[in-house]
Amino acid sequence: MKSYTLLQPTTQRIIIIMGNCCSQGKPGDDNKGEGVVENGGASNANVGGGGGHHDDSSSQPKIAPASPSPNTGNKQKPAGPIGPVLGRPMEDVKSTYSMGKELGRGQFGITHLCTNKSTGEQFACKTIAKRKLVNKEDIEDVRREVQIMHHLTGQPNIVELKGAYEDKQSVHLVMELCAGGELFDRIIAKGHYTERAAASLLRTIVQIVHTCHSMGVIHRDLKPENFLLLSKDENAPLKATDFGLSVFYKPGDVFKDIVGSAYYIAPEVLKRKYGPEADIWSIGVMLYILLCGVPPFWAESEHGIFNAILRGHVDFTTDPWPQISSPAKDLVRKMLTSDPKQRLTASQVLSHPWIKEDGEAPDVPLDCAVLSRLKQFKAMNKFKKVALRVIAGCLSEEEIMGLKEMFKGMDTDNSGTITIEELKDGLAKQGTKLSEYEVKQLMEAADADGNGTIDYDEFITATMHLNRMDKEEHLYTAFQHFDKDKSGYITNEELEQALRDYGMHDGMDIKEILLEVDSDNDGKINYEEFVAMMKKGNPEMNPKKRRESTFVG
Repeated sequence: MKSYTLLQPTTQRIIIIMGNCCSQGKPGDDNKGEGVVENGGASNANVGGGGGHHDDSSSQPKIAPASPSPNTGNKQKPAGPIGPVLGRPMEDVKSTYSMGKELGRGQFGITHLCTNKSTGEQFACKTIAKRKLVNKEDIEDVRREVQIMHHLTGQPNIVELKGAYEDKQSVHLVMELCAGGELFDRIIAKGHYTERAAASLLRTIVQIVHTCHSMGVIHRDLKPENFLLLSKDENAPLKATDFGLSVFYKPGDVFKDIVGSAYYIAPEVLKRKYGPEADIWSIGVMLYILLCGVPPFWAESEHGIFNAILRGHVDFTTDPWPQISSPAKDLVRKMLTSDPKQRLTASQVLSHPWIKEDGEAPDVPLDCAVLSRLKQFKAMNKFKKVALRVIAGCLSEEEIMGLKEMFKGMDTDNSGTITIEELKDGLAKQGTKLSEYEVKQLMEAADADGNGTIDYDEFITATMHLNRMDKEEHLYTAFQHFDKDKSGYITNEELEQALRDYGMHDGMDIKEILLEVDSDNDGKINYEEFVAMMKKGNPEMNPKKRRESTFVG
């Protein structure tokens, strides 16, 4: 496990909040006590994307077996030897990307600018040397980081993973490029933010955390250095990055390993008993810094910082706090409540009077990820649903690991299927209350075989992120699956057979589907028409927007 040490801050008004990420080994489950936390090891651990062993005290539920075939994009290439970290054939990242200047470095990784040789698009490539992964925990950390980034792909304000590669020496993560640098540097330059600007920034940060939590992910290392700006513009969009310490979780999971960065660690993390509430504490610390320029818990050493965190006293008396509004201070207090059960959740923070946009709460509450994806799936025609089922079978294990964890979280009796009650309870735990009728409609949409439950394959098909359809190889594989005679068209008969194969044919659908999809009215579906159907109505699949958005090391 990685040890940590404090990078000494200055005593100036703006404290240099360096990214000293800590991941402390767990000798036992005993609590060190509230008064004093013993100092850990002392090696520099500036964050570079790795660390943080998940010690989950809950039992792992069983799941119905599912073995998606490997990514079809790799099928055409001769398979290399299996890499020990990612567990799939090794490949040379430099065959696709050319490497450029160094953008940043940390304990585990060095980030370079890289360019796609065929398109000229620029990305960031974080290279993690395998010699630095000294034990199984380190390897599992990198593997989990890749799984989590795949799981969160396409979410607004989260840096997107474009691809993960492993060769003999290293693991390479190719990500979006953010040219605006760290939010941390912007804070240093500004000194502190106006309340209006801080509220706007915090709203975005909390929405990111709400997304992560609703998708079963705790970040565990939220700090200004891990938020990047898309460009140098004053109003540049924000992107969350560095999921090297993040973990999948289900409601009720308890974590015990001490991970994070000294100033931002929640008291329950130091007591080795915590869950997603720890992320809210970290954002509360960030809000305090945004408003006044210094962290709320500060000392000359980590030992002192941790003791200050456990004491939990927040200073609102020194400048500029007397001039800061009461609602702002109220929100900081409620985010920095020592008892995690009393602390606000992400959705409660977004409903706080101080953070509401223009003083008003949004008319529509935030949907959890599962609900919003089920709604999108429900609106699709039957052929598109069948095509998604084929694409779901093309996804690699690492791409769907996050959805597998979400499925296990809802399948409370470990039967391998989700009942209507489990779906309703699972959505309620994510803060979504639905009527019986609404739940029944979502259930019927996802339950392709009509047996009254959602099995694992049905869940993956209905909830996988629609940007999977942005991959040409996935679309082409699905088209070929239906084009049985390899004519280059999906005929009326092939369409009918596809619906029958998946139990979705009721005789009336063929004409409706052709009316919607067959734009040249020739009675069959060509590849371009198929792609247009798959991309229709997918707001997250605006390619121009995706090219503009972008990581920085």
